[in-house]
Amino acid sequence: MDSIVVKAVNLIEANKISSTEIGDVLGKTGQIEGVHALNRGMFKAGEVAFIYAINNSNFEVHRQLAEKDIKDKILFVYNINCDRAIFGDLVSKYIMLYKRAKAIVINGKLRDAHSLIKEQYPVWLEDVSPIGCVNCQNGEDLSLDVYEELKAKYEGSIMVCDDSGVVMIPKEKITDTLLRKLDFIEFQEDIWFYCLDTLKMSTYDIVCKKKYLEGKLLDRTILDKLGEFQK
Repeated sequence: MDSIVVKAVNLIEANKISSTEIGDVLGKTGQIEGVHALNRGMFKAGEVAFIYAINNSNFEVHRQLAEKDIKDKILFVYNINCDRAIFGDLVSKYIMLYKRAKAIVINGKLRDAHSLIKEQYPVWLEDVSPIGCVNCQNGEDLSLDVYEELKAKYEGSIMVCDDSGVVMIPKEKITDTLLRKLDFIEFQEDIWFYCLDTLKMSTYDIVCKKKYLEGKLLDRTILDKLGEFQK
């Protein structure tokens, strides 16, 4: 039997529910701040696998990747005190081709941008840089308590990535209620665009006044379905 995570990801992928719509489902929250798509026109959604980089070193990135199963997951690389590029095309190829990740999300920099663009890797990052991290340990490693706290926050969550950025659905919100909300946001979008394109209503009347709920603008079966979502 599929888990709620699998059901949610399948629903998001099947309907290509955007990061914008996910942010709406989450009450205008969930953005991974400062992160944008390196290559345009890509859409990825999946369960998150979490690792970290620290102190301008990628030593811990290499170690964690060697040990971690990230197949069919979105790899989130959490940046701690790294102002240099954490890795480049070699590690990206390892992640995408050999470890079979869905995408890379990093709240930091990557290098070898020309190769990452040429290969059309699904990468979301803060910036690019030609100056990379060292590949040996540099200073104190992350404490176990902080690591467990970060892992508990990110590992097993869901990220949705597209041209608008990245939004994360926290684990505690991945419930049957989320599935209902995902269905509703898609249904609502369909109604709003019908009202705009066919009924020629203003966005004020659609979004703010919700006049489509009045009178006989919509078929009764559509109104009944909207009512089901409100229960």
